[in-house]
Amino acid sequence: MNFVIKTGGKQYHVSEGDKLEVETLDAAPGEKVEFGEVLLLRDGEKVEVGTPLIEGAKVTATVIEHGRGKKIRIIKFKRRKHYRRQMGHRQNFTRVEITGVARG
Repeated sequence: MNFVIKTGGKQYHVSEGDKLEVETLDAAPGEKVEFGEVLLLRDGEKVEVGTPLIEGAKVTATVIEHGRGKKIRIIKFKRRKHYRRQMGHRQNFTRVEITGVARG
């Protein structure tokens, strides 16, 4: 069974047992979370598409850990002008494991 869920302004194509990194969630490791914005459900040949969401469908997941991504380097440079700026950014994330779907 496959799902398309929306969280943190992004859409993710997931199935049961998948582990993915989403925008930071306010939940402790080991807690269960629900994603109520389910856009698509696919069970074999049967596909159900929401308009825009599927009524009563919720995907459940377990929080594994919180972390920070790899550092992204931001560099501004103008040649011959003695101008150089460097910055870095590490995005926070929450790693979750998809456990199933609940139909309402």
